[in-house]
Amino acid sequence: MALLETTTIPMGTPCPDFHLPAVDGKSYGLSDFAPAEVLVVLFICNHCPYVVAIEERMIALARHFAAGAGGKPVQFVGICSNDPTDYPDDSFENLQRRWQTKNYGFPYLHDLSQQVARSFGAVCTPDIFVYDRSRALAYHGRFDDSWKDPKKVASQDLRAAIEALLTGAPLAVPQVPGMGCSIKWRAGQ
Repeated sequence: MALLETTTIPMGTPCPDFHLPAVDGKSYGLSDFAPAEVLVVLFICNHCPYVVAIEERMIALARHFAAGAGGKPVQFVGICSNDPTDYPDDSFENLQRRWQTKNYGFPYLHDLSQQVARSFGAVCTPDIFVYDRSRALAYHGRFDDSWKDPKKVASQDLRAAIEALLTGAPLAVPQVPGMGCSIKWRAGQ
């Protein structure tokens, strides 16, 4: 497993457009999430230990905001861009199974071409991007300060970023890069 940190992407960068199939049998594009005040795009997968370690917290946070916390809509979207040929845990069918078993509660998209990951500048799993109402990048960093042990979390970075966007408060700076397994690019890419 190759450990990487997220890359620096300038705040204010527009959210790339995308249109991908989802494990719920539908397809989603950026415009489908237009009603959301905040859009959280998570590059995740089934097999990465960094994603698995925060998975329950990630699902709980999405549910918290889906329940109307802050009174404004927040949309989470998961995207898996890993090559399923060499990483069969990340095949469409296995993504679908995990999404159903864990009851994610948000769309989980499959980026088989890996072009969407490239357009975002995603390099690892998890790689977390948060966009404001105008779909400008407002947060790109870690989920929290203790990916491995939820009992040791002292700073819920993603949650704080979302709450700041919902209330119009300034986001905490500096944003700490996330880290995780490298996206599993197809051979020759």
